[in-house]
Amino acid sequence: MATAKAKTQTFLARLPLFQEATPEDLDRIAAGTTEQRVPKGQLLFQRGDPCLGFHVVIYGQVKLAMDSPNGSEKVIDLIGPGHSFGEALMFTDRAYVVFAQALSDSLLLHISKATIDAEIERDPRLARRLIAGLSMRLHGLIQDVEAYSLRSGMQRVIGYLLRDVEEQARAAPVRVVLDANKGVIASRLNLTPEHFSRILSDLAHQSLIEVHGSEIRILDADRLRSSLN
Repeated sequence: MATAKAKTQTFLARLPLFQEATPEDLDRIAAGTTEQRVPKGQLLFQRGDPCLGFHVVIYGQVKLAMDSPNGSEKVIDLIGPGHSFGEALMFTDRAYVVFAQALSDSLLLHISKATIDAEIERDPRLARRLIAGLSMRLHGLIQDVEAYSLRSGMQRVIGYLLRDVEEQARAAPVRVVLDANKGVIASRLNLTPEHFSRILSDLAHQSLIEVHGSEIRILDADRLRSSLN
């Protein structure tokens, strides 16, 4: 039990949210934290379930999505290691509006709302760090809305491929590994899987990329970047 608690404290200490926490702080937070091992494909929660805290992904990947009335699925976000979700809803006392599903075998920490409330009372700086994280998330959502509203499907895919490519990358090939299957990524970009595949084929036909399964080789980042304008 002590070993498991120490491991939880180690995980918590690595998170930016708790980077200023003392060992005593981490001990209290760990007491209100539950470790969750979620196998690939399993639902973590469903739309309508109560939100009693927030989650942090230690390893694996979680999809946040919602079902439409016609049965199709819209992926809202993909959450990877070191990232969290559920903070904003936690403070509203409302139910989840999306469902969460593990895309691979995953380890998560669930930190209870009561624990966070108590820590904010002790140290208001935690609230500022939470607000900073939520602000970054809001900025990302605004960028998503801009992309869906003002950018073509081609521009959305190019933006996705270049999201982690350094501006300094010039003509040398750059390797990008898709962080989920193509159907999930297509939904995240508000595209059908068929449209997403056609765009990849078009980019390959223009000698801008090469597609090798889940690996994309960007042959000329400058040329690809210029296509965004």
